[in-house]
Amino acid sequence: MSSVMQKLLTPVASGPAEPPRNKVTVVGVGMVGMACAVSVLLRDLADELALVDVMEDKLKGELMDLQHGSLFLKTSKIVADKGKRISLCVCHWSGSEGVTSLNRVRFFYPAVQILPLAPTVDVLTYVTWKLSGLPKHRVIGSGTNLDSARFRFLMAERLGIHASSFNGWVLGEHGDTSVPVWSGVNVAGVNLQKLNPEFGLDGDKEDWKATHKAVVDSAYEVIKLKGYTNWAIGLSVADLTESIIKNMSRIHPVSTMVKDMYGIGEEVFLSLPCVLNSNGVGSVINMTLTDAEVGQLKKSADTLWGIQKDLKDI
Repeated sequence: MSSVMQKLLTPVASGPAEPPRNKVTVVGVGMVGMACAVSVLLRDLADELALVDVMEDKLKGELMDLQHGSLFLKTSKIVADKGKRISLCVCHWSGSEGVTSLNRVRFFYPAVQILPLAPTVDVLTYVTWKLSGLPKHRVIGSGTNLDSARFRFLMAERLGIHASSFNGWVLGEHGDTSVPVWSGVNVAGVNLQKLNPEFGLDGDKEDWKATHKAVVDSAYEVIKLKGYTNWAIGLSVADLTESIIKNMSRIHPVSTMVKDMYGIGEEVFLSLPCVLNSNGVGSVINMTLTDAEVGQLKKSADTLWGIQKDLKDI
């Protein structure tokens, strides 16, 4: 007896359908991982989304929840597994209070890694590069992409304009030693340090420097208020994913290998403006930084090397 499916469909093509052209895998289905997954889905970036986690019940629940919303999405396939090898992967680490940066690095065991996200994202990007054996241009940390977004939002809000109309970069470590490039801040090509030579510096009577402190403190503030951060980093990761998948060659401040740049002699990953395309990091923009900004960048590198130098078993 013929089934309903056999009665409904008349096969025309033979053989299985072609595999998805764009597949994104999110490793870790916690708050950050799911924010990344949802952001990727809502921007229609993948033909297939795969979720990976060792917590099987949580993994299955998140999978089912997303699949039940398939009618409202354009991603044709959403799957889950405890472990997969994939072409583009978004990994993240959810640290807990009281766990040191070095311990986070030692606890982290990447599967296949392209975009690791964590409080120590720069060090974990280095660990990922070492463990994966991938070339340096294929291992990218989200770095200061979100720091720069926060910076642009806060600066633009104070100026009364939209964040997309404010041009400013935060480089270096994703963390306390991040470097705001005050010398390059501009609106519609108008360099703000030319309007006020002390703009962003210690002698600035308007105290624009406080905006960068707010950027550094913002994650702690959000965590204090709601317990974690997730939506902004999810949106940030989706933005990076789009540049890679669509081969857009857009410039993002992401964590990349910086040895031999700006006088940095160690193998550390820090954020510099990078051209992202289907190759990963296609090139790095050589920014014109002041001597003070270069010094701050080196301080970022020294801070991270202070952690990395003890990782003997990688």
